[in-house]
Amino acid sequence: MTFKRDTSTRRIVFSYLVPVHVEVEDGIVADVVVIDETPIRDPTLIEGDGDLLTQAVTDANDGQAWPSWRFGY
Repeated sequence: MTFKRDTSTRRIVFSYLVPVHVEVEDGIVADVVVIDETPIRDPTLIEGDGDLLTQAVTDANDGQAWPSWRFGY
């Protein structure tokens, strides 16, 4: 039995540098804020089809205002 692979959904995972604000109290990281509203530059492909990376970056970098992500208290 042969299964056809659905190619309509493409998963591209990439990484890029973003500004991060880190607060340290008494030698312990107490709060981290990832500021992800910056334009994507110099992405590194982690997983997926490298030929689709340019389109994935364009789709992710569409000017939409993203919230910052906060971890800690």
